[in-house]
Amino acid sequence: MVNPGTFIKASIDAGKELFRQPTSVGERAPGKPPLMVPIRSLGPSHRERIEKHLIALDPQDRYLRFGYSASDEQIARYAASLNFDRDEIFGIYNRKLELIAMAHLALSIDPQLASCAEFGVSVLSHARGRGYGARLFDRAVMHARNEGVTMMFIHALSENTAMLNIARKAGAVIERDGSESEAYLKLPPADLDSRMTEMVEEQIAQTDYRLKVQAKQFWDLLAIVQEVRRGVQESRHRPS
Repeated sequence: MVNPGTFIKASIDAGKELFRQPTSVGERAPGKPPLMVPIRSLGPSHRERIEKHLIALDPQDRYLRFGYSASDEQIARYAASLNFDRDEIFGIYNRKLELIAMAHLALSIDPQLASCAEFGVSVLSHARGRGYGARLFDRAVMHARNEGVTMMFIHALSENTAMLNIARKAGAVIERDGSESEAYLKLPPADLDSRMTEMVEEQIAQTDYRLKVQAKQFWDLLAIVQEVRRGVQESRHRPS
């Protein structure tokens, strides 16, 4: 009989080259395309993890993400108010199923600005320097195009140079007004390539997530089994 744990581990090992996440942008070989980072769409079932991710941001990152020093209560209200039917939320999970980076693509609710959307992103401090913010931005741009969005906005504090640099490299026009900046990026219309690419990337991300869930379940079960074995061994060696 095949050990299910062996099967799960073999499946993960077989796909780890496809899903391997870069540890540093500087480690990429010159001339080679960046490695695939699975980015999946998040739904209501991920709301708790979204809140946990945002609360894990340090005070400076909270300030840059929201434009003010958001408290835990304010973050909880933000997470509870997310409209998954209207907006699109994207996330990057690590092997421990920790949401280490996420983006919010908020579609306009103004009928006169129906083809506009706003982008916001956050990355945990220990996951910085891997290009996750730029990857999430590219993913959001592709989805926005496929949804008929023609203009993407990024409202950020002027000191948020990382976010503004991402927008600038994408060709956005940036207007600075004191401590705040506004970036405007005009998007091309959707085409067959953008639609097919989004479909394939989402399927890859869903597969990657399922593998990570299976792996976590296996290692959690293994930890329980080992704990039980230790308990049995210790009881055998206790003096009667």
